[in-house]
Parts: sequence; structure tokens; C-alpha cells
Amino acid sequence: MAIRSNLLAEGVEDIISSVLSSTADEILVANPTAEVIEGLVTVATGFDDGDHPTIHLVADEAVLKDVMDDFIVASNAADLIADGTLSLRTARDDVENTLFVTPNSVVALVGAGGKVAGLVTDDEEFVKTAFEAHHERWADAPEFKLRTPPLSRVRETLAENIDEDTLDDFDAVLNSLSSARGDGDGLDEVTISLLVAARNNVLLYDISKWGEDVGIASKATFSRTKTKLEDTGLIDTEKVPIDVGRPRLRLKLGNDRLVDASSDELADIAQELLEA
Repeated sequence: MAIRSNLLAEGVEDIISSVLSSTADEILVANPTAEVIEGLVTVATGFDDGDHPTIHLVADEAVLKDVMDDFIVASNAADLIADGTLSLRTARDDVENTLFVTPNSVVALVGAGGKVAGLVTDDEEFVKTAFEAHHERWADAPEFKLRTPPLSRVRETLAENIDEDTLDDFDAVLNSLSSARGDGDGLDEVTISLLVAARNNVLLYDISKWGEDVGIASKATFSRTKTKLEDTGLIDTEKVPIDVGRPRLRLKLGNDRLVDASSDELADIAQELLEA
């Protein structure tokens, strides 16, 4: 069904939800802002499988890179890409506003006075021309290579290769964060992995091998981050002898506040300690 009247909402996610619910086919998204990209991933992730259209998004490469620096957004986007719901491509667009183009309507996103409006047209000839033009633009645009692994694969392999308790803590930490960038706006995915591993006394070798195999980061990155967390007192290590070769290191939480924290408090306390 087409959207036939203008939309007004407090935020972009309400508009996005209305647009995604308006068609079971294909939506072309042109010139999205960072907020729109994040909103699309959030809303599409919340839909039941098969209940939303295919989303073809063309954005400025710098905007996409910045948004996908957030592990939470990127890993959910990777899931949507893996199941064929979302495709990301890059191109500079001469469209002034963000556009959502479906086979039945065109919605231009406009913000003013703390609210967001979706200005709609369902004029058949205009919609057909716009859909064809933006589909052609999408088809010609280069694919954006997202290197973050799908969250579903991260969770599945963490449970299989480490254990369910570590996965439960990993989920709780992610759910407590609004973003996971590691630049002061949430902890990054390597830090989160090491903290939940330390909470569960996992070997550094095991968590870093898992992280490298699943595509989160290299073993070297895990080792460097471990050293940083150890230097700041967030984690500690103890040597575990093995039959052949150098002893391996078991991770442990190194601060009493972290030891006493619930898993959903872990991130806030760790970030506070890192910033102290």
C-alpha cells in the first residue's frame, strides 16, 4: 500500500517504521544522514523475518564509515545484509533531503522545531520516474564493504567456542550501551569481549582466537587492548601452565567495583574507570 498523507513524528524511527510498513517490495533510500542510517538498521532489525521490504541504500561513503564505526549498528547491519534485507552502496547524491522511494510513493524527510516530517507524494508518474532514476543510481553505485561480522554469528560462535555464561554477559553489556565505538562514546567490541572474558575467567588465547576467527579483530589487537586494560587496573592475568610451550594467561577482573558489578553495570563502571 502507498503512503498517501504526510507524516509527522518526534523522531526519524517513527517515519522509517511507517515507510517500511508501507510496502513489501523494495525501498530505495537516497542521501540518508547518520541518524537515518542508524534508525533504518534499528527498525529493520526489530521487524519479524520476512515482514519488511528489501532496502537499497546509497549514502556518502564518509557518513557510512562513521556510522559503521559503532559495533552495535554495524553488526546488526551485517545481519540484515547477510539475510538479503539490506544493501549498502556509496555515491555522492545531489538530493537535498533524505528520500525514501518505493514503487508507490516518495517520502522526503524534513526536520524542523524538534520534530520530523515525511512529505509524501503518490503521484503515479512522478513516483515511477523517481523509482527508476534512484534504482539506476543504486545499481551504478559501488558496494560499501562492511567488515564487521553479523551479530548473530558473533553470538553463536561465542557460545560455542567460549561458553553460554560469557555470551550472557556479552549480551547484557551490549544491551546496556547506546553505542560501542571505543572513542569515549561506549566501549569498543574488543574491550567488551575482554571484560566479559575476564568476568568468566577465560583464557586470553581462547577469547583472542575466537575474536580473530569471527572477524572482530586480530589477536594482536586483543593483546594490545588487554595490556591497556591491565595497565589501567581493569583486568588482571594469571599464568596457566600447559604441557608444551609458554604458559597461557587466564583473564580476571582487576578492580573490586567490576567484580561486584552486575553484567549490565559492567560497561558504565569500566568506562568510568578508563576515564579517571
